[in-house]
Amino acid sequence: MVNDPNFRPWHDPNTKPLIDIQNVTKKFGDFTAINNLSLKIYPKEFFAILGPSGCGKTTLMRMLGGFDAPTKGSILLEGQDLTGTSPAQRPVNMMFQSYALFPHLSVGDNIAFGLKREKMPKADIKIRVQEMLELVQLTELEKRKPHQLSGGQRQRVALARALAKRPKLLLLDEPLGALDKKLREATQFELMGIQEQLGCTFVIVTHDQEEAMTVSSRIAVMNQGEIAQVAPPETIYEAPTSRYVADFIGDVNIIEGRVSTTKENAVFLEWHENEVPLSALSDQTPATGSTAWLSVRPEKIQIYKEPPQTNNAVAGKVLDIAYLGNVSTYHVELSNGQVIKAQETNAGRSANRGIDWDQSVWVGWSTDAGIVLSQ
Repeated sequence: MVNDPNFRPWHDPNTKPLIDIQNVTKKFGDFTAINNLSLKIYPKEFFAILGPSGCGKTTLMRMLGGFDAPTKGSILLEGQDLTGTSPAQRPVNMMFQSYALFPHLSVGDNIAFGLKREKMPKADIKIRVQEMLELVQLTELEKRKPHQLSGGQRQRVALARALAKRPKLLLLDEPLGALDKKLREATQFELMGIQEQLGCTFVIVTHDQEEAMTVSSRIAVMNQGEIAQVAPPETIYEAPTSRYVADFIGDVNIIEGRVSTTKENAVFLEWHENEVPLSALSDQTPATGSTAWLSVRPEKIQIYKEPPQTNNAVAGKVLDIAYLGNVSTYHVELSNGQVIKAQETNAGRSANRGIDWDQSVWVGWSTDAGIVLSQ
């Protein structure tokens, strides 16, 4: 489960995936939406598919749900090929962004709709509907119609209806996009709690990186129909494998340079004439003289009035200051004209650190604060 630190089935070669996507390609005419994609999703995961508009994430979701068929490749559920299996015949359900509730039906009847179509006995339907209402905390609203509900309540009705048939896999297509920020954040934790309580596998498609980071056990970051990286949220954030992933997830500073030397797992980059090389960690050893990029998050960079005693110390000038309440972000121009961001937590009530616009400052960070990327 998401909150269980020992839940890492992808590290166990003996664990069989619930979903096994094997070399799937999806074309629409001459356009390739998904390009030779392979992916394994394990039982009880809350898996996020993340990417910008047009990257292929919704197409992948629709193929999992059976609404589109792969042009090439296979999608297996518990080892069974789903090719040719209609959406109604799959142990998979989908919650759409629009919720798609029936306006003429009550909350209870919306939840019961799929069960009635499967001809479940009435007594069993009643029990299941009550279970779902309790799960999403809407018991007192069973008789209301969708137009009498708030956006958050309609979202929970749609979730209850999708879960009522007890699918092995629940697909969520931008499920929180219509909610305001505070309600969306609260609902994220509700979803996590429901998923852990049921032990169902959730796959969420979203362009909201904070949402993906919050709810998921792993994230697949997509780019132009391919997967750029699959890893738990903390790995995606702290150890991206490319500039694309580093730049897509959160805020980041990326400094281009030339590899001068390497020492153990540290790499030194020459980034501007007459400046001391910058150092950062690297899982690989790039060739001396090759181009590489240093990636460092703003919250890992400190700002100083005097030269700091740290591995990486660079002089610059403050161009802008953004006060965001809990943090202040400083935009600092370096000697090569590049602007980087340094972020400081406003721990006290006063955010004034004596640093102002156009002031000469230093920014500094440790070697282990950044990572060197070769692509």
